[in-house]
Amino acid sequence: MADTLLKVTGLKVAYGGIQAVKGVDFEVHEGELVTLIGSNGAGKTTTMKAITGTLPVNAGNIEYLGKSIKGKGAWDLVREGLAMVPEGRGVFTRMTITENLLMGAYIRTDKAEIAADIDKVFGIFPRLKERRDQLAGTMSGGEQQMLAMGRALMSRPRVLLLDEPSMGLSPIMVDKIFEVVRDVAAQGVTMLLVEQNASRALGIASRGYVMDSGLITMSGDAREMLKDPKVREAYLGE
Repeated sequence: MADTLLKVTGLKVAYGGIQAVKGVDFEVHEGELVTLIGSNGAGKTTTMKAITGTLPVNAGNIEYLGKSIKGKGAWDLVREGLAMVPEGRGVFTRMTITENLLMGAYIRTDKAEIAADIDKVFGIFPRLKERRDQLAGTMSGGEQQMLAMGRALMSRPRVLLLDEPSMGLSPIMVDKIFEVVRDVAAQGVTMLLVEQNASRALGIASRGYVMDSGLITMSGDAREMLKDPKVREAYLGE
């Protein structure tokens, strides 16, 4: 079996006085695209924030590359190869597309390689290349999502966390984003994808976990979960 890159055990997180995550366990192995699905308010984003050190952990542990990262800051984790594309994109609106991508590589000093990686991102997202000098704040939501993903890839992550990448996007843009997620996974980048669009997420993932009211209620092979009547009824509207 491939190495376990990310392992979450007994994770509990309180958010504004509410126990949002009530003791979850899951793991992501090298080369996998794992998805965490569930309805709005299930605790998926809270879990992601706890992993990346932007919310404090009340109990449990988070291991990355075999070591506990509980309480580590997001800036430290990026240096160790754990990058996140946050919900709501979070691009630097007053900076150009190129400047945003350079911010993604701020931990690196290999200038020639950075330039080559910017070209790679432009290859994945031709639309960004066309507008490389445009301010990020003047772009559409879908374009900003592309930029947020490109910026995260610039850090050359070992594990990429994606939080609701399709939220609020047009159907055409959703198609594009899922196509890119699948392509990046095919290049060997290990990913944890949090997504409300359960059918699309399970359609490209290797394994899935269902989260409901702060707990993991189901897990398994993504294709099998897509066929599961309980999943279809609860998350695919059937």
